[in-house]
Amino acid sequence: MLSAVLRWILPPPETFENPVEGQEKVEWFRCIPFILIHLSVIGVLFVNFSWWCVAIAFISYCVRMFAITAFYHRYFSHRAFETNRIVQFLGAFVACSAGQRGPLWWSAHHRRHHKYSDTDLDVHSPKSKSVLWSHALWFMSDYALPTFLREIPDWLKYKELRFINRYDWIPVLTLALFCYWLGETSWAISKLETSGAQLFVWGFLVPTVALYHATFSVNSLAHIFGKRKFETLDESRNNALVSVLTLGEGWHNNHHFFPSSARQGFFKGQFDPTHRILQVLSFFGFVWGLKKTPSWVQEKAIS
Repeated sequence: MLSAVLRWILPPPETFENPVEGQEKVEWFRCIPFILIHLSVIGVLFVNFSWWCVAIAFISYCVRMFAITAFYHRYFSHRAFETNRIVQFLGAFVACSAGQRGPLWWSAHHRRHHKYSDTDLDVHSPKSKSVLWSHALWFMSDYALPTFLREIPDWLKYKELRFINRYDWIPVLTLALFCYWLGETSWAISKLETSGAQLFVWGFLVPTVALYHATFSVNSLAHIFGKRKFETLDESRNNALVSVLTLGEGWHNNHHFFPSSARQGFFKGQFDPTHRILQVLSFFGFVWGLKKTPSWVQEKAIS
């Protein structure tokens, strides 16, 4: 128990070693904060409801989901575009406020997912593990604690990324305190008729829990339900519902066939707003070098 308590306080470990296969187990005590965030959503029953709060929850969800999909996934994990050091850090900070660990941790684990997708070494897989494990329990396991630095040598030179990765609670706490502070301002009280507790629940707790399970659904649901446009060695599938929830990440079979593309909706009608926003940011010079999907990729699709 003392060791679990210390893991709340001490920075999570970083290691170049590979995890030991078959020793994954859920660390329930260490994950109490993660569990409490879920239980705290019941707070919606104890604060006033308003459509302003729903709008704030939606904005909080979408902004952080974009940061996860664009930066944690397409940028840090797959180098699908380029940007400067300031935008890189801001994208990492906003994504980190979703409570899904730091940018180096996220990209290292995701690269391992692609390397071992749907094999016994892929702890995300509903094929080799249970659906519940692939969806959420792996995130609560001892396997999910360290950052496997061997997978991300390209990011280790950035001290600010190393810092935010080791102290990943800072963006989470910053957002939580900001939501409460905003709700207590005279402007919010007079114009929105809200409170600190109300915006804390709707601006932080509700969308954070939604973000967890929308993101996790790519690991679980998008490897079970959907269509396969490409022959891959895993069970990745294109799932339109997951794409709506994750701003374009549900075209998972597309992505596993050609991971480095900044666009995941390869075909007409495939909803991918993250790519559209990246195009806008590219127009204004905040990002550049968006990697395109080659024509041969679409030609390989199963009709």
